[in-house]
Amino acid sequence: MDKGVVKRVIVTPDKHFPLHDQPAINCLKKTIEIVKPDAYVDIGDVGEWHAFSAWRFKRKKAPPLEYLIEDFEKDVKDVNAGMDQIDEVLDKVNCQERYITEGNHDNWLNFAVEKYPYIPQYKFANAVNLKDRGYKYIPFGKHLKLGKLYLYHGHHYGGQYHTSNHLRKLGCNIMYGHWHELQQMSVTHKDGPRSAWSIGCLKDMREEANSWLGGRPINWAHAFAIVDFFKGGLFTVHIIQIINGRTSLWGEVIDGNGKC
Repeated sequence: MDKGVVKRVIVTPDKHFPLHDQPAINCLKKTIEIVKPDAYVDIGDVGEWHAFSAWRFKRKKAPPLEYLIEDFEKDVKDVNAGMDQIDEVLDKVNCQERYITEGNHDNWLNFAVEKYPYIPQYKFANAVNLKDRGYKYIPFGKHLKLGKLYLYHGHHYGGQYHTSNHLRKLGCNIMYGHWHELQQMSVTHKDGPRSAWSIGCLKDMREEANSWLGGRPINWAHAFAIVDFFKGGLFTVHIIQIINGRTSLWGEVIDGNGKC
């Protein structure tokens, strides 16, 4: 750990396994190996969860539950496989402090269990084995506080300038995902600066993987964050942006397009 830094944390946004971008995930995995973080935060939408989607049967009636279980199981298998990729690297560098803030896609599983209360194994925290994986679970809409930084999924305040809206509504340092965009807004008050960060996504951004957009142009970006905390909870944020599966860290180029 660098002199003066008391905790180094890697924060990752929306992966939407299995609709993730593998080169971007490879860049994340290599960064974890290099940085050896003290803590890891997943800020939600770890899975796409198509089988559980709140929109899946919006235009047609859902079939009986027994016809949905196979799709449920496939989603659970695919998302766990994606999480395994990251957890294996976290285990390798002995990063035991792990958090996950539930995203809106993740929360679809909880809606399914509300509808079918006799399948509790599909509640989000159960489906991805958070307890066994060693993650502290922060329910949908709740905030995780590390030092003077709050983190959550990011769905409360939108609009073109959602970082500004978060700052105006919350009045604190806040980091989130959900919108898949890179944005930062800062203000300086009498008692010091406050900032909001939207840290992009790690999902497949190709048009064919996002047909629900209907061809609408997007402003998404592949990225994640490294946060260095100092005494008193103060911190600095380093956004690691990934372009075409490549990024750089501390002078080293990381190419996620090969095997990792």
